[in-house]
Amino acid sequence: MPQETWSDKRERQYEHIKSSQKERGASTSRAEEIAARTVNKNRARSGESRTAGKTSIRDKSPQQRGGERSGRGLGPGGPTKDQLYNEAKQRNIKGRSSMTKKELQNALGR
Repeated sequence: MPQETWSDKRERQYEHIKSSQKERGASTSRAEEIAARTVNKNRARSGESRTAGKTSIRDKSPQQRGGERSGRGLGPGGPTKDQLYNEAKQRNIKGRSSMTKKELQNALGR
């Protein structure tokens, strides 16, 4: 735990995020950094910290963001038709080869 002022809830959150990041293949130091930044931002948003930056308060919470900035290739137009097709293939969606991008999106529930 990087800071003694964290509550038990924040400590559990930190450990959970850290272990999740390590499972995804992040190094220990990177996992610790991501976990600490996430917990500190949540603390700032809920008024638990003495100071908070504007982006910590006005920006999306890490949970709302849900990986939008993680480089998943979801640019302005969203995923490409090939990306949607590959996801449909993994989910064994029938008729995917003749579907348009819009139909693939609907079939995948997007």
